[in-house]
Amino acid sequence: MTNKKNNLTESEALAKLAALGMSNKKATDIVIMDLRGVQSSPTNFFVICTGNVPSHVSAISDGVFETIKKATGYNPHRVEGYDNAEWILMDYFDIVVHIFLKDKRQHYRLEELWADGVATPYEG
Repeated sequence: MTNKKNNLTESEALAKLAALGMSNKKATDIVIMDLRGVQSSPTNFFVICTGNVPSHVSAISDGVFETIKKATGYNPHRVEGYDNAEWILMDYFDIVVHIFLKDKRQHYRLEELWADGVATPYEG
């Protein structure tokens, strides 16, 4: 499915919706990583951001869920890490959302691990 208005693929539109949900909850350092050109990639896009404290990380996750659900009716296939809220992963098949505490994001360095992808800061 293509969004005719912006000529976006469905996965591009989902990535932008996830980033919007993050932005609405005041997430920082939001990055959309296009992994479609990476042969070993498990998904089309990573959408990555940072939250300040665990309750903020949870709130960001809730914001992503609500934004995507309202716009598309989609639920994530799986959510991991919500209880600890240090790194929440939300799997929407074509996109995977990563919401980190700052120290966890620095430790796992997904942007470096997947540097063959195209990382674009989200400016909302």
